[in-house]
Parts: sequence; C-alpha cells; structure tokens
Amino acid sequence: MASYKDLLAQKQNLDAQIAAARKSEMQEALSTIHGLIKEFGLVASDVFPAGRVKSATKGSTVAPKYRDPGTGATWTGRGKAPLWIANKDRAQFEIK
Repeated sequence: MASYKDLLAQKQNLDAQIAAARKSEMQEALSTIHGLIKEFGLVASDVFPAGRVKSATKGSTVAPKYRDPGTGATWTGRGKAPLWIANKDRAQFEIK
C-alpha cells in the first residue's frame, strides 16, 4: 500500500497532466471554432444572441372565466379553485 506522501505526489502529477491535457484540447477546440467562424462569416451576435428568448406562454395573462358576484373576485379556471367557487356549480359564476 502506498503512503500518504506518495499518494499526494501522484495527485500533484495527475493534476499537472490534467491541466496540460485540458489546455491542449481547449486550443484544438478554439482552432476549430475560429475556422468555422471564418468559413461561415459569423459574428458575435450569431454565436451569442443578446438576451434570453422568452417563452410564448411564460408571463402571459389569461382572461378570467369566473366572477364572484358578492365580492367581484375573479378566477381564470386554472390552478386551485378559490373558496368562493370550490364545490359549487361553476355555471352560475361564469363571465359571459
């Protein structure tokens, strides 16, 4: 069995090998990327578009389908039903 000091020395050696391999592979990847950019005439905005693409449904509002005649509160029909409409016939609360 190897001693603690031997294992630490092996670890340092492996860390150095890992760093060298990463640097070499990164240089190859960058060379490939630069070649593709030059070949297709890409610009930074083609590769890294500004901002995030918004989901078509995220943040959109839905028109309410039901209204409580007593308080005027509304509900879209999505999610958990509010107490004023729970376990009741929803037809009487429909907004027409």
